[in-house]
Amino acid sequence: MMEQAGRQIELLEMSAPANFPYNYSCGKIGSFFFKKLRDEKKIYGRKCPRCKKVYIPPRPVCGPCFAPTDEWVEVGPGGVLECFTVVFFGFLDPMTGKKRPVPYGYGLIRLDHADSRIQHFLSENDPKKLRVGMRMEAVFNQEREGKLSDIKWFQPVE
Repeated sequence: MMEQAGRQIELLEMSAPANFPYNYSCGKIGSFFFKKLRDEKKIYGRKCPRCKKVYIPPRPVCGPCFAPTDEWVEVGPGGVLECFTVVFFGFLDPMTGKKRPVPYGYGLIRLDHADSRIQHFLSENDPKKLRVGMRMEAVFNQEREGKLSDIKWFQPVE
Protein backbone atom coordinates (compact mmCIF):
# COMPACT_ATOMS: atom_id res chain seq x y z
CA MET A 1 0.00 0.00 0.00
CA MET A 2 1.09 3.52 -0.72
CA GLU A 3 -0.39 6.78 0.42
CA GLN A 4 -1.03 9.38 -2.25
CA ALA A 5 -2.91 12.63 -1.73
CA GLY A 6 -4.24 11.37 1.61
CA ARG A 7 -5.62 8.05 0.34
CA GLN A 8 -4.26 4.51 0.25
CA ILE A 9 -3.45 3.05 -3.16
CA GLU A 10 -2.68 -0.63 -3.67
CA LEU A 11 0.43 -1.11 -5.76
CA LEU A 12 0.69 -3.94 -8.24
CA GLU A 13 4.08 -5.65 -8.29
CA MET A 14 5.36 -8.09 -10.86
CA SER A 15 8.69 -9.49 -11.86
CA ALA A 16 9.75 -10.77 -15.26
CA PRO A 17 13.07 -11.66 -16.84
CA ALA A 18 14.47 -8.82 -18.93
CA ASN A 19 17.16 -8.88 -21.56
CA PHE A 20 18.44 -5.63 -23.02
CA PRO A 21 21.04 -6.47 -25.68
CA TYR A 22 22.66 -3.43 -27.24
CA ASN A 23 25.57 -2.36 -29.38
CA TYR A 24 27.70 0.58 -28.35
CA SER A 25 29.65 2.68 -30.82
CA CYS A 26 32.93 3.83 -29.32
CA GLY A 27 33.56 6.35 -32.12
CA LYS A 28 36.76 7.09 -34.05
CA ILE A 29 38.98 7.47 -30.99
CA GLY A 30 37.79 4.32 -29.23
CA SER A 31 37.87 2.33 -32.47
CA PHE A 32 41.50 3.27 -33.12
CA PHE A 33 42.45 2.42 -29.53
CA PHE A 34 40.75 -1.01 -29.56
CA LYS A 35 41.99 -1.94 -33.07
CA LYS A 36 45.61 -1.26 -32.05
CA LEU A 37 45.09 -3.27 -28.87
CA ARG A 38 43.61 -6.19 -30.81
CA ASP A 39 45.76 -6.20 -33.94
CA GLU A 40 49.15 -4.99 -32.71
CA LYS A 41 49.11 -5.52 -28.92
CA LYS A 42 49.89 -1.81 -28.53
CA ILE A 43 48.34 0.72 -26.17
CA TYR A 44 47.76 4.27 -27.35
CA GLY A 45 46.75 7.44 -25.54
CA ARG A 46 45.74 10.90 -26.77
CA LYS A 47 47.85 14.01 -26.18
CA CYS A 48 46.57 17.48 -25.36
CA PRO A 49 48.15 20.17 -27.58
CA ARG A 50 48.09 22.77 -24.78
CA CYS A 51 49.25 21.10 -21.58
CA LYS A 52 50.85 18.06 -23.31
CA LYS A 53 49.14 15.54 -21.00
CA VAL A 54 48.66 12.06 -22.47
CA TYR A 55 45.43 10.31 -21.53
CA ILE A 56 44.83 6.59 -21.30
CA PRO A 57 42.17 5.45 -22.01
CA PRO A 58 42.21 8.02 -24.80
CA ARG A 59 39.71 10.84 -24.61
CA PRO A 60 38.69 13.43 -27.17
CA VAL A 61 39.05 16.45 -24.85
CA CYS A 62 41.56 17.38 -22.13
CA GLY A 63 39.82 17.72 -18.76
CA PRO A 64 41.85 20.64 -17.34
CA CYS A 65 42.31 22.58 -20.63
CA PHE A 66 39.10 21.68 -22.48
CA ALA A 67 41.26 21.49 -25.62
CA PRO A 68 40.54 18.74 -28.14
CA THR A 69 43.26 16.09 -27.99
CA ASP A 70 44.93 15.85 -31.38
CA GLU A 71 47.80 13.36 -31.32
CA TRP A 72 48.14 9.61 -30.77
CA VAL A 73 50.98 8.54 -28.48
CA GLU A 74 52.06 4.96 -27.88
CA VAL A 75 52.21 4.27 -24.14
CA GLY A 76 53.35 1.30 -22.08
CA PRO A 77 53.20 -1.62 -22.17
CA GLY A 78 55.14 -1.05 -18.95
CA GLY A 79 54.27 1.28 -16.15
CA VAL A 80 54.19 1.87 -12.41
CA LEU A 81 51.65 0.48 -9.95
CA GLU A 82 50.19 3.50 -8.14
CA CYS A 83 47.64 1.75 -5.94
CA PHE A 84 46.18 -1.73 -5.61
CA THR A 85 43.82 -3.99 -3.77
CA VAL A 86 43.46 -7.74 -3.46
CA VAL A 87 39.87 -8.94 -3.63
CA PHE A 88 38.85 -12.02 -1.62
CA PHE A 89 35.13 -12.22 -2.44
CA GLY A 90 33.68 -13.63 -5.64
CA PHE A 91 31.35 -11.83 -8.02
CA LEU A 92 30.46 -11.81 -11.70
CA ASP A 93 33.12 -10.12 -13.80
CA PRO A 94 31.36 -7.40 -15.82
CA MET A 95 33.77 -7.87 -18.74
CA THR A 96 33.11 -11.60 -19.14
CA GLY A 97 29.88 -12.33 -17.27
CA LYS A 98 31.68 -15.20 -15.51
CA LYS A 99 32.50 -15.60 -11.85
CA ARG A 100 35.93 -14.17 -11.16
CA PRO A 101 38.23 -16.59 -9.29
CA VAL A 102 39.43 -15.23 -5.95
CA PRO A 103 41.68 -13.90 -4.67
CA TYR A 104 42.77 -11.53 -7.43
CA GLY A 105 44.76 -8.33 -7.61
CA TYR A 106 43.43 -5.12 -9.11
CA GLY A 107 45.32 -1.88 -9.51
CA LEU A 108 45.83 1.52 -11.07
CA ILE A 109 48.84 1.58 -13.38
CA ARG A 110 50.41 4.74 -14.79
CA LEU A 111 51.77 3.53 -18.10
CA ASP A 112 55.07 4.87 -19.44
CA HIS A 113 54.54 8.12 -21.41
CA ALA A 114 51.01 8.58 -19.95
CA ASP A 115 49.75 11.13 -17.44
CA SER A 116 46.62 9.28 -16.37
CA ARG A 117 46.14 5.75 -15.04
CA ILE A 118 44.52 2.61 -16.35
CA GLN A 119 42.75 0.26 -13.95
CA HIS A 120 43.12 -3.43 -14.57
CA PHE A 121 43.64 -6.88 -13.09
CA LEU A 122 47.04 -7.89 -11.73
CA SER A 123 48.68 -11.30 -12.11
CA GLU A 124 49.82 -11.19 -8.48
CA ASN A 125 47.23 -11.77 -5.76
CA ASP A 126 49.46 -11.82 -2.67
CA PRO A 127 49.34 -8.35 -1.08
CA LYS A 128 52.75 -8.98 0.49
CA LYS A 129 54.29 -9.27 -2.98
CA LEU A 130 52.74 -6.05 -4.31
CA ARG A 131 53.92 -2.54 -3.53
CA VAL A 132 53.14 0.94 -4.74
CA GLY A 133 55.82 2.07 -7.17
CA MET A 134 56.68 -1.38 -8.53
CA ARG A 135 57.13 -1.84 -12.28
CA MET A 136 54.33 -3.65 -14.10
CA GLU A 137 53.89 -4.82 -17.67
CA ALA A 138 50.80 -5.65 -19.73
CA VAL A 139 50.28 -9.30 -20.68
CA PHE A 140 48.02 -9.76 -23.70
CA ASN A 141 45.68 -12.65 -24.40
CA GLN A 142 46.56 -14.86 -27.38
CA GLU A 143 43.08 -14.36 -28.85
CA ARG A 144 42.06 -10.71 -28.85
CA GLU A 145 38.68 -9.17 -29.70
CA GLY A 146 39.22 -5.42 -29.50
CA LYS A 147 38.25 -5.01 -25.83
CA LEU A 148 40.09 -3.83 -22.74
CA SER A 149 40.02 -7.47 -21.63
CA ASP A 150 42.49 -8.18 -24.48
CA ILE A 151 44.98 -7.26 -21.77
CA LYS A 152 44.88 -10.36 -19.57
CA TRP A 153 46.51 -8.53 -16.66
CA PHE A 154 49.51 -6.54 -15.58
CA GLN A 155 52.35 -8.54 -14.07
CA PRO A 156 55.24 -7.37 -11.92
CA VAL A 157 58.53 -6.85 -13.73
CA GLU A 158 61.57 -8.14 -11.87
